[in-house]
Amino acid sequence: MARAALLVLAAGLGSRYGGIKQMDPVGRNGEFVLDYSIFDAIRAGFDQVVLVIRHELEEPLREHFSALSRKVDIRYVVQDMKDLPAGFNCPAERKKPWGTGHAIRAARNVIKVPFAAINADDFYGAQSYKVLADFLLGDCNEKLYAMVGFKLSNTLSENGTVSRGVASVDGNGYMQGVVERTGVEPYQGAVRYKDGENYVQLTGNEPVSLNFWGFSPSIFQYIEEQFSDFLKKRIGEAGAEFYIPSVVDQLVHEGKCRVRVLNSPEKWFGMTYSQDRALVVDRIASLTKQGIYPDSLY
Repeated sequence: MARAALLVLAAGLGSRYGGIKQMDPVGRNGEFVLDYSIFDAIRAGFDQVVLVIRHELEEPLREHFSALSRKVDIRYVVQDMKDLPAGFNCPAERKKPWGTGHAIRAARNVIKVPFAAINADDFYGAQSYKVLADFLLGDCNEKLYAMVGFKLSNTLSENGTVSRGVASVDGNGYMQGVVERTGVEPYQGAVRYKDGENYVQLTGNEPVSLNFWGFSPSIFQYIEEQFSDFLKKRIGEAGAEFYIPSVVDQLVHEGKCRVRVLNSPEKWFGMTYSQDRALVVDRIASLTKQGIYPDSLY
């Protein structure tokens, strides 16, 4: 039986990127960002990989990972926007999945061990996987989760705004809350985000979530409960999304769990916009040249 699973959210539509960014080659041998994430996770101690995907991605991803699947347990689950709690039916006008909370929920019948949840198109860095693996294989339990926190200024795109979960942390390293901020961008040596029609300035030193979480399987029941409440209020909103940071924030405020913030020194980069690709290719080439990654991952 697996000891720690890596849950990869790979069903995104890539509307800002303009293509299937989770399958856009960035390594010299055609590797995706996702390949480097899985490589880092395996050497950190993860021994199961679960990919949350769209139907049309399953066949090409199975082919891409055919060699790796002989070395590590890889499973595929489909994020189907019609997969809702009992008593709810997906509106006919709904055209997109329900967000990161719904994506994690898709793996509820597959994952039975502590697990990390990540985005397929984000490069988090080797040290990030190491600190989370140590937590999952050690302290994680039904009421203690973790978030790998990155310095906000280390997570911005040069090509447009991003969304970030900005966390507040107490003196003992536990999260007090996390709020999803959209329209986040560099501004006059600091950072700002858009709140309605107004801009709010941040220092850039704030710890933020990049959807790199550590959970026990107990999170699935909490997601189910909160997703039902979400649908009661917002099922008719065509663009409404059920975000995992909002789930965690509510659990923390209700005292149902604690979340340890694990600080990562890594500098994030990712594939938010098509213009980001060149930077990602250069960064990975540099890391390979430094010997952090082999020329051929597998």
